[in-house]
Amino acid sequence: MAERPIFVSTPDSDQLVKEIFFQIHWHSGFARVQKEKNIEELHAAAALDGYRNLLEISTKSKSERGRHLSAFHMTADAKDCGTIKLELAFQGSKVFERGGPFTDLYGKGEKEIGEAKRDPRLQNSGALIGFRFDGFDFPLEPKTAFYDWLYISFLKNFRDWAPKLHAYGGFTDVEFNPHRSINCQARSCALFLSLMRRNLVDKAIESPQAFIDLLREFDYRPQLRAEHGGQPPLFSAPSKGTQP
Repeated sequence: MAERPIFVSTPDSDQLVKEIFFQIHWHSGFARVQKEKNIEELHAAAALDGYRNLLEISTKSKSERGRHLSAFHMTADAKDCGTIKLELAFQGSKVFERGGPFTDLYGKGEKEIGEAKRDPRLQNSGALIGFRFDGFDFPLEPKTAFYDWLYISFLKNFRDWAPKLHAYGGFTDVEFNPHRSINCQARSCALFLSLMRRNLVDKAIESPQAFIDLLREFDYRPQLRAEHGGQPPLFSAPSKGTQP
């Protein structure tokens, strides 16, 4: 058994995103068919609770839209580095006590993203202290803020896709293990949809401080099981722990 979440856009709620966790039978293994079975298990469990028409956002999604919305696939033009994959933007923007950002990672190809995530410098440069991307410096707190901001900034470029997100009852990411990781592209997509419904996307991505100030106006509260085993405040005391 394994615990996995779905993420539902709730623009009329101060939380903006509702996270619902389900216990599912887990099919172990790295084969694509095993991943697809896990997606089916999660979506079936959610359907029993009334959550249907979910979009899996990952490279393992059966939906082309879900695959294209994954951090490994989605690209955007950044003023300082040209066209870049979202996942490479996230990994290459990390700033540590003894190095970073490692912007050479920005230039990796799609097939090299896994290699980039395992770059020894990301493991051996001390504690993570922040992020730097496209002329902006981002703090570690609130947790998930940089990843959320980055994802929303990238997704905003796909204006023809954005309205189609309204059709989905929620979003999932089979690769996301809430007990090991903090950031999740399915959560970020649900947040984007809530902000879009409130006409706040442009305001949100103006700058890191604008985004953080906007979050403070709401009760957006990712359930960070990886660190706390519960649902801590988004604006907690600073931590030097790394973020997957």
